[in-house]
Parts: sequence; structure tokens; C-alpha cells
Amino acid sequence: MKRRSAIKNLSVALGGLVSLPTWASGWTSQSIGQFSNLSTNDEVLLAEIVETIIPETNTPGAKSLKVHQFAMRMINDCYGENAKSTLKQGLVLINEFSQQNHQKSFVESSKPQRIDTFLKMSTSSNSVAKQFADMIKRLTIQGYTNSEYYMVNQLKFNMAPGYYHGCVPIPR
Repeated sequence: MKRRSAIKNLSVALGGLVSLPTWASGWTSQSIGQFSNLSTNDEVLLAEIVETIIPETNTPGAKSLKVHQFAMRMINDCYGENAKSTLKQGLVLINEFSQQNHQKSFVESSKPQRIDTFLKMSTSSNSVAKQFADMIKRLTIQGYTNSEYYMVNQLKFNMAPGYYHGCVPIPR
């Protein structure tokens, strides 16, 4: 009897692996499409948060690669209701942390103030603030390292490594 349940569990796991979203690796902002479950102000705030985590230097930052759209899509499609409420509460909390520490909203703060606010949030005793910071940091890193720009320009990813060169003499 346990073999049947093991086979059933194995088939469910295999089906889950097959049905994983294919856009989650090598994605572009066009492949995600227009999607937002947040208000415009909250989306701008989320874009500034991901830019704080991976800022623009001589390479594009997380904001210019639209990693915030990736994070919103992942939370909406792959995470549960708990993560969705954590996202909304976290966006309110990060502005509260910024107001308490710097008397400005997060978007109006300078770069060092934003980093300070995010670090205070990630080490906070408030469980929602800590969960939000950890979730956004993890999704920002995942989105950035799976973006088409990063895969092609930084990792030098080739879909099919090696090239076929016909009519080449073979040394003996």
C-alpha cells in the first residue's frame, strides 16, 4: 500500500516540476507583461527598494531591469496570501521606518538613508518587517540573476554551448 502512495507522490512532484513557470529564468520585462496588483505609488516604492538592494553602477541596477515587476509577479503567482499581505504591510512599514529615522518618505530619502532604513527593517524585531525585507531581498537577487541581461552579459550564457563547424579538416 505504501508503494501506491509513493508513486502517487512522485507523480505529483514530477507534475509540479513540469508545470513550473518557464518565465522565471531568463526573463525580460516584456515576457512578464503588464501586471500590477499594487497602486502606482506602491510600485514606484517597490522599484526604489529593489534599486537600494542592487543599485545601478557600471551595470544596470535592479530598477532599470524592472526586477520589481518580477517580484510582484512571483508573489502574485507563486506565493500564498500570507506573502501578498506581507508585501502590502511591508510597503507601509518601510515608509514608517523612514519617517521615524529620517523624517522623509523612503522615495524622498537619499541613498545612504534608504540603505539605513532597509537595514533597520531587516534587523527589526517586527516579524512582518523582517519577513518583508527578507522576501524582497531574496526575490531581487533571484530576479536580477535570472534576468536576460545578467545571463547573457555577465554569465555569458549560451543556450547551446559549442558551435558546429562543418567542412573542417580533422587532424589525425
